[in-house]
Amino acid sequence: MNRRRFLSLSTTSALGLTLSRPNTATAAEMSDSGLFVQSFFLDSFLELGDDLGEAAAANKGLIVIFEQRGCPYCRELHEVNFARSEIVEFMSANFDVVQLDLWGARPVVDFDGEELEERDLARKWFVNFTPTQIFFPGERAGAADIREAEVFRLPGYFKPFHHLSGLEYVATGAYKEQPFQRYLQDKFELLRENGIDPDVW
Repeated sequence: MNRRRFLSLSTTSALGLTLSRPNTATAAEMSDSGLFVQSFFLDSFLELGDDLGEAAAANKGLIVIFEQRGCPYCRELHEVNFARSEIVEFMSANFDVVQLDLWGARPVVDFDGEELEERDLARKWFVNFTPTQIFFPGERAGAADIREAEVFRLPGYFKPFHHLSGLEYVATGAYKEQPFQRYLQDKFELLRENGIDPDVW
């Protein structure tokens, strides 16, 4: 997909975000672990290589989100970003989503076959704060480790425009052609060409 094409898709999404009001169709619920959960999150056995393989078979990628109890930015992600149907619909159409607890003790099987607790995986993957979203496109299924599988991450909370842009950046394959900052700059320019003020975000 050429750059103009995926930027046009991004502009369409941005127009949707600009013109529509947030809804609460995916209202967050609190789990027993103290994390907010969403109905579109994958009910996973936490074998990440298998999860990516299954996502790839459905023409999707995989997102692993690290969160923690009491995290105000995690709450913002759920109550603001995931309250927008545009974000949830795009995310669900293009990715399976696995939620992990930064301090959790559930066993997880990494891409390299190592089984370790969530908190140990977070350290291994250099996840230091929440929320952190790590992106694995379907074409990386079968990767031997995270270095081969990961193509992008959103470290921390990103407002809806930047969050959706990050999703598009991976889903359209733009990550193969340019860094995220350049992608955002090009998207801002295209929005301006279409008479949309990016500063309203």
